[in-house]
Amino acid sequence: MSETWEVLLPKEIDPSGPESIADFADCTGMDEYESTEAALNDIGRYDAVIVRVAPLTAEVIERADRLKVIAKHGAGLDNVDMAAAAERDIAVCNTPGANAQSVAEHAIASLFGLRRHLHTADRHVRGGGWERAAFTGRELSADTLGLYGFGNIAQKTAAMATGMGMRVIAYDPRKPDEYFPEGVQRAERFEGLFERSDAVSVHVPLTDTTRHSISTGELSALGEHGVVVNTARGAVIDEAALVEALEAGTVGGAALDTFESEPPGADHPLYGRDDVLLTPHVGGVTTQALARMSRRAAANVRTVYEGGIPDSTRNASALSGVDEE
Repeated sequence: MSETWEVLLPKEIDPSGPESIADFADCTGMDEYESTEAALNDIGRYDAVIVRVAPLTAEVIERADRLKVIAKHGAGLDNVDMAAAAERDIAVCNTPGANAQSVAEHAIASLFGLRRHLHTADRHVRGGGWERAAFTGRELSADTLGLYGFGNIAQKTAAMATGMGMRVIAYDPRKPDEYFPEGVQRAERFEGLFERSDAVSVHVPLTDTTRHSISTGELSALGEHGVVVNTARGAVIDEAALVEALEAGTVGGAALDTFESEPPGADHPLYGRDDVLLTPHVGGVTTQALARMSRRAAANVRTVYEGGIPDSTRNASALSGVDEE
């Protein structure tokens, strides 16, 4: 093909991806516009978009007269209106597994940080303090880690946890029994995951089923010494219920990399709590993961340009001219 495609890029992207499609793509970054909104208002000029967190709503997609592919720079697609894309015959694909190692490492690091009070101990020392007894921690090796979901990230998290001597159980009703390796027990009940765990790490996408699926009952089952780690999507946890549980002492703490609304408001009730460790949705933000996601998202754009359907297309069955096997 000799046609040149116009491709819209996120504000920040490793250059290796755009460089790999320079032979047919004229790429424009959202940072070249006054705002994300201004970039999305101009969506009609683009044949493809590589997207990170920008909201590709039905209204935006309705203006995308030339758009042929939405390539997610990452795995989660909750910022893309899948129905609207399918209606306009736009392929939506992602890069599953590209940031799995990075997010898994962040989940384990968050658990370490929370259990050893690293965030509060750091502030204490910077403030001139040296009260060692105030930061008595808890070893992880004797604990049970519960994994909510058992996809790519959770599997890597499990491998690291078992390597440290932790017991691991996982709840994922979509996976067959043979999917769970030796050393990872299957939780048959969702409630049982929290009852049996000292810490629960969240690894599910945000759907109607998972939204606020961790609420008062689950946090109570986790218990006063239990903690929850979320590197998935913020709204999987009912934040209001989490605040109430922390205030009541019915759960021991939380490490959150994602929030229901991002960024959280300036007066978010979790900000003032020492039993919560907060990071700005950086679980998958490592040099290696960013490069992999950039290249794989660009490769998906190339596949569509060349007339194919990427293997990671999430709405393939809804596209016209694609036969279901």
